[in-house]
Amino acid sequence: MNTERVGTGRLVTVFGGSGFVGRHVVRALALQGWRVRVACRRPDLAFHLQPLGGPGQIAMVQANVRNPESLAAALRGAEAAVNLVGILAEGGKQSFSAVQARGARAVAEACKNAGISNLVHISAIGADPHSASAYARAKAEGEAAVLQTVPEAVILRPSVIFGPEDDFFNRFGTMARFFPAVPVVGAATRFQPVYVGDVARTVALALSGQTKKGAIYELGGPEVKSFESLVEYVLAVTERDRRVAKLSFSTGKLVAAISSLLTGLSLGLYPKLLRMTGDQVELLKYDNIVSNEAKAEGRTLEGLGITPETIEAIAPTYLYRYRKTGQYQDQRS
Repeated sequence: MNTERVGTGRLVTVFGGSGFVGRHVVRALALQGWRVRVACRRPDLAFHLQPLGGPGQIAMVQANVRNPESLAAALRGAEAAVNLVGILAEGGKQSFSAVQARGARAVAEACKNAGISNLVHISAIGADPHSASAYARAKAEGEAAVLQTVPEAVILRPSVIFGPEDDFFNRFGTMARFFPAVPVVGAATRFQPVYVGDVARTVALALSGQTKKGAIYELGGPEVKSFESLVEYVLAVTERDRRVAKLSFSTGKLVAAISSLLTGLSLGLYPKLLRMTGDQVELLKYDNIVSNEAKAEGRTLEGLGITPETIEAIAPTYLYRYRKTGQYQDQRS
């Protein structure tokens, strides 16, 4: 099947499309010719997406996964849907259970009621109903709810996602600017960072029918690296002479408790850069890499014919700004 313009004239609703991953997914779908309806809580903050498509091709509507009526309205007239809604830390009504479990079920039920079976749901490697992490349990519960409600749905589980606006490499680049040491919990934990553009391309392929219905795909880049080596890479690219401070999981738990306390006492004003939660520490106890089962069954980027981008090909294009003199660093005599 030719997927170049497979979506021409057809409408897809992208829930949570205004975020980091969302803008790349919206662009990939617009290039395929889809009319894209971006459904998010604050559509007034998503107008930066409109230049990614032609005149009238991308529109924004208000929707909240806790409001079934808004989900139904966002899907009206659509032929396909993508659910990108997710959070990395809880706050207020935005709990893992509410957003990534019940929210995923609500989107799937709205799709079922609208007669939409072409649904792509973004989860995460590490989703596990028996995990000690509430994040991982909620992700697994969301996956189960989606497949139970829309059996033809496609689940995508990426490892940590990187790209120009990521909250991974940019976080450590920023820390290297201000601190003499960069703390790392779970230094030996392995990751398989995947480029956001490759994730977006996979979403587009799934909507065009190039993936197995009802399957769970695991998305990872070509390199498996320890957490410590990834931070050291950031320090090398940004040319910052900093020490990597390796913290034990017990110390990480203590730091997370203090961070959560200060965040609450400051009414949310405690710097996001310094925040850490106990749940994040739990996640760092386990490798975040593509499973051997997914590789054997072709449920990977390579299995879909995608050659994943390397960290070295992408990360330096945006990490340069953390050098002492930014893009002019190489011109210094």
